[in-house]
Amino acid sequence: MTRITGLGGVFIKSHDPKALSAWYRDKLGIVIEDWGGALLKRSDQSPPQAVWSPFEEGTQYFAPSTRDVMINFAVDDLDGFLKQIETKGVKALGRMDTDPNGKFAWVLDPDGTKIELWEPTR
Repeated sequence: MTRITGLGGVFIKSHDPKALSAWYRDKLGIVIEDWGGALLKRSDQSPPQAVWSPFEEGTQYFAPSTRDVMINFAVDDLDGFLKQIETKGVKALGRMDTDPNGKFAWVLDPDGTKIELWEPTR
């Protein structure tokens, strides 16, 4: 039997894809390829797996975003990453440091998509 072997990517609609790619590059430091997207390669600090998880339609977990998707990016140092992006004008919506899976913080991209930043428990 064949099976799914991993997360192949995150694809998102935008009214201005070039500007959105530039925001992810300039604010979050994601290397954007010539074709407009990013290749997020595993490193020694990457989580051992990616998560796919549906939420109830009425969930408030994505708020204040009204989008139907939220993106989670793993980071190596949440405190340092937040300081870094704050210097670029990106403010955290909030954070949670008490989850057994690690520390979390949230920001919005220019299209209103909620981004969850996650420092996994080591």
